Amino acid sequence: MTGTYTPHAGDDHAKDDDVVSLLMRQHGDIRNLFDEVEAASGEERRDAFRRLVRLLAVHETAEEEVVHPFARRGLPGGEAVVEDRLAEERAAKETLAALDEMDTDDPAFLPRLVALRSDVQRHARAEERYEFTHIRRSADTANLAAMARALKAAEAMAPTRPHPGVESGAKNMALGPVAVLMDSTKDAVRKAMGDR
Repeated sequence: MTGTYTPHAGDDHAKDDDVVSLLMRQHGDIRNLFDEVEAASGEERRDAFRRLVRLLAVHETAEEEVVHPFARRGLPGGEAVVEDRLAEERAAKETLAALDEMDTDDPAFLPRLVALRSDVQRHARAEERYEFTHIRRSADTANLAAMARALKAAEAMAPTRPHPGVESGAKNMALGPVAVLMDSTKDAVRKAMGDR
């Protein structure tokens, strides 16, 4: 398994002009990384887990900056849908932060990781059902493309560690080691969205 690399969405150089397709690919990348962490041991497990933490933090921060605001405004019952997803994200971040403090060789690590995987997969299915399908139906191709660009811009500035209890990208950035990039992130997202 040495040298194993799980690609991030966009590494395939696909056009990524549909935010839903981009997010679905990320969900696949996350599932693959869970597989990698579970199958590995020692240093390989630590490396795979670091990549999983990064991808989950990037993915959730990007959703908080781009997807959830659109869902709040544009979907019937959007406020309730987003609040449910944020509660799920908060619980997952708490578990992820606890795992991040553990040694990946600790006997308690793998059972907690498996429980996190179950929660993350349930959360992903809820996003796909309650947000993604409605976004695809209600957003035109220009908005889908603008959100995809903004998602990639948010990814470029996302924190590398999860912060439980902080369910906005801006707050996550302020608490993270990259706090100075907060304004740059907002600017990058706004520029990618065409100053909308």
